Amino acid sequence: MKFANVIIDQDAKALDREFVYKIPDDLDVTLGERVLVPFGARVLEGFVVDITDETDYDISKVKPIIRTVDGFAVIKKEMLALMHYMADNLHLKLASILRLFLPSEMRTGKVKELKVRFVRLKNEDITLPKNARKQAEIIEFLKEKKVEKFSEISSNFGYAPLSALVKKGDVEVFFEEKKRAVDYDKIALKKRELTPLQQRAVDTICENKTYLLHGVTGSGKTEVYMNLIERALNNGKTALMLVPEISLTPQVLANFKARFGEEVALIHSGLSAGERFDEWRRIFFGEARVVVGARSAIFSPIENLGIIIIDEEHEQSYISESNPRYDTHEIAEFRKKYNDCILVLGSATPSIDSYLKALEGEYQLVEMPVRVNGMEMPKIVIVDMLNELRHGNSEIFSIPLMAELGNVVEKKKQAMIFINRRGFSSFQRCRECGYVAKCKDCDVSLVYHRYENKLKCHYCGKRYRALDICPSCGSHNIKQGAIGTERVVEELKKYFPDVPIFRMDNDTTSTKGAHRSILSQFREAKPGILVGTQMIAKGHDFEDVILVGIIDADQSLYQADYRSIERTFQLITQVSGRAGRSKEQGKVILQTYSPRHYVYRYAQNYDFKGFFKKEANLRKVTNFPPYTKVLRILFSHEDENIVAKEIKVCYNKVQEVKEKFKDDFIYLDVMKSPLNRIKTKYRYQILTRFKLGKAKEIEDEIYKCIDEKAKSSIFFEINPQNLS
Repeated sequence: MKFANVIIDQDAKALDREFVYKIPDDLDVTLGERVLVPFGARVLEGFVVDITDETDYDISKVKPIIRTVDGFAVIKKEMLALMHYMADNLHLKLASILRLFLPSEMRTGKVKELKVRFVRLKNEDITLPKNARKQAEIIEFLKEKKVEKFSEISSNFGYAPLSALVKKGDVEVFFEEKKRAVDYDKIALKKRELTPLQQRAVDTICENKTYLLHGVTGSGKTEVYMNLIERALNNGKTALMLVPEISLTPQVLANFKARFGEEVALIHSGLSAGERFDEWRRIFFGEARVVVGARSAIFSPIENLGIIIIDEEHEQSYISESNPRYDTHEIAEFRKKYNDCILVLGSATPSIDSYLKALEGEYQLVEMPVRVNGMEMPKIVIVDMLNELRHGNSEIFSIPLMAELGNVVEKKKQAMIFINRRGFSSFQRCRECGYVAKCKDCDVSLVYHRYENKLKCHYCGKRYRALDICPSCGSHNIKQGAIGTERVVEELKKYFPDVPIFRMDNDTTSTKGAHRSILSQFREAKPGILVGTQMIAKGHDFEDVILVGIIDADQSLYQADYRSIERTFQLITQVSGRAGRSKEQGKVILQTYSPRHYVYRYAQNYDFKGFFKKEANLRKVTNFPPYTKVLRILFSHEDENIVAKEIKVCYNKVQEVKEKFKDDFIYLDVMKSPLNRIKTKYRYQILTRFKLGKAKEIEDEIYKCIDEKAKSSIFFEINPQNLS
């Protein structure tokens, strides 16, 4: 008799373990299969994670598996190993990890293979009554066509005569699976000859270890990636290429499809359920050997990996900030070791953490400091907006930016305007009493969207009627807050009414194919202006963009986060790199109210190494990562009393850990989360910071001491990207 260890597909603490079931003699069950099992009075789905010949439990009390779900093992051995790694190191529930490995609609049974019904003749020697004209037409059609869709024959000749032929056995019905193909722009194959710097990079990246490819924007990193992937495929291996934004995937997919054809599969959240399921199956069964995608693609079931590439590796979108929380870099490192393959981290502005690892020898540093086109980097002009105000300009746009935009329009070229805030304004406030419209379910102000004349919560998505009158004091004196993309577009249209102006943010790209549509339209518009948030800041390559305007460079600078200055430098460098990628040098107009901040000096000169030296030294002196570790424990519950009571108990237990490791602890505190309420749940947090030497021991001790029976939802985050 054999037994299966099964993880129940339920995200509950009490079920976060393996349950033992008998495997019936007449049932073929393999490791990694989904199965239906009896669980109390219910029948639940589960995953088989181990098969044994014996068990310590009383066999008479062990229940049998009812049946398998898919008929094959949907979780491969590498993913089972990854599950154990993530559970041990990231303190995540087993079921929530396994869910990452499958398309969500597949788990719920809402999507299956698309089967198309076809018909063909069983034999051509058929005798029909004289009055069966339509049946005769079908026979003649199928003699010539051989095979046709059932629906096509039915619509052209009628359902009744086709059904009669099927019933008599003259026509055979059969099904074939049809793949729901991902739509993409078809472009001509362009295999460019590598520059000496690119060739050196390709030749250097040859051993199965981790490389940091530090190349300025426009240095041709994508061509290096494609050559590395081509080499892996020629060696009989597969490849995984990650990009940080869904907005980048249409461009990357078009290039990769042109180069590698049908061997490329795409994985990201913007696909339809059917497309995602079919792409997953193509990868699972080895039909696709190159996977391109956003963060979730790191869990794709591709085998025999020869290379993993994380483009724009510094991007915070590679960190999952919702449960289950994980860092894509860490998962990539696991898969690199499991497959004994190459891992490439590429960026024009590597993270402080990654660059330090390169300098210390943990990664091998490969540098590409020159643009492929030989042009200098775009000139960054810093505009002091306080000085603009002193000279009577209180508009959104500085005088230098307007002058340069006029120049772009005159030359029939293109410009990109970056502001990292969507909507028309960040809030509505009463000028009389100070009332600010807030979400009822979240502790955040509502953003005004003028196009819809609605107030929106950017956390839970709820919509409210815009304010005409203050609900607190009755005043009509309503003030708009800081500007967003929608307001920028509206103002630009006043100055350039005949110029096509496009907006790219979460509001304009929520529908399927919207990213691709906006980028395609902008590419053809000469002159044209693209206004957008972070999604326009990296990766895009438009040869006619000669100007980039940064409306509010200070926005990311003063966030309550130790990474805020690093992110500001990265954003400026990345968005500046969109200009001057062809024959004409680009220009950047950077608007700021803090022109003397050191980050702008380094950014203006594209001095990453100088910035790294200053920022790393500051982190070291102040004991922040990468020289220490931050552990955030976030508690959330609808009842504030429950979460406040539980966090107090847990905080006292963590203090005991601090006493045990008093020489290693740097910081420990408990507090309300800055965003105290999101989606009706109150949020409290414990923040800890400790030295690296005993970090793993400290983490394990803290995990143990947190009450497993707590009613609150508890999330653990290592070096969180966002403390709000």
